[in-house]
Amino acid sequence: MTHELPTTRRILLHMALVGALGAATGMAHAQINASSKPIRLIVGGPPGGAVDLTARMLTERLSGELGHPILVENKPGASGLIGMQELMKSPRDGYTFLVGTKGLLSELPHFMKLPFDPFKELRPLADLSHIGLVLVVNNQIPANDLSSFVSYVQENKGKVSFASYLPGSISHTLGIQLNKLAGLDMLHIGYKGTPPALQDLIAGNVQAMFAPEGSVLPHIKSGRLKAFATTLPRRSVLMPNTPTFAELDYKSLTEVTWTAIWTTPDVSEAIQAKVRDATLKALQDSKVRDSLAAQGYTPGSGDTPDELLAAAHRDSEKQAAMLQAIGFKPE
Repeated sequence: MTHELPTTRRILLHMALVGALGAATGMAHAQINASSKPIRLIVGGPPGGAVDLTARMLTERLSGELGHPILVENKPGASGLIGMQELMKSPRDGYTFLVGTKGLLSELPHFMKLPFDPFKELRPLADLSHIGLVLVVNNQIPANDLSSFVSYVQENKGKVSFASYLPGSISHTLGIQLNKLAGLDMLHIGYKGTPPALQDLIAGNVQAMFAPEGSVLPHIKSGRLKAFATTLPRRSVLMPNTPTFAELDYKSLTEVTWTAIWTTPDVSEAIQAKVRDATLKALQDSKVRDSLAAQGYTPGSGDTPDELLAAAHRDSEKQAAMLQAIGFKPE
């Protein structure tokens, strides 16, 4: 025997089924939209700079690992502070990350007054690349290695100056260390950025500089600058004839700058783990590694976020001690 529902009940049931189907369709669309939502990768440096190049070498492979398109946004300025602030004001939903150097923690707070503690606001997920600094001198200096350069400076007291790309940075404190270790009196001249410092170095307005390898390699190849030693723990693939400071018995002048992908500590641990794992996989890609090597970068170490933070803490304490010893005050 067939029983028909009253008309009103049939209408209400139909409306409920339509509503349920609509909700299910909406959820499916929401999932599709979420899966295709682009990830913002903020770069705390200008296009073509070392940090930018590292980010872009990784982007395609990382996008494939995460299953999301990645949009690189350059936010240069204030030694990486602008990029860091952009990350801090972005939604903490796991769709915005920052690519920047360890100097955001270990250097920036010592030469710039900050309204926050970057150690509390940033968390490194994985280090992407390592690079060293090179002691380069103007080609008019009559020296062909570190030993003869040290002798030249000692014989010309008060006449030799060294540039830094920023007062208070490691480009500055490495020069201070060399002065102390070798008994030199080189005068420090600070610049706002590597390009103007190199311009004056090539022109002979300053005589020496600790500069990033990638920035000076073309000038070394052209003969406009001489390279005497690198701060890397082992010789650079791109500069195999340039010794390390450790080889020359200046072991404390070993210094590596690493670039990392950063997030904020309050992003969910599951998202942090996912992005870290994807990044480490992307760094194993031969094309990514070859691209990094071609620019003089060593792929990241694979250290954990806590290990990276601990290393940044040690470097920060070292930087602070050296700057305090010379009475340096942040701007």
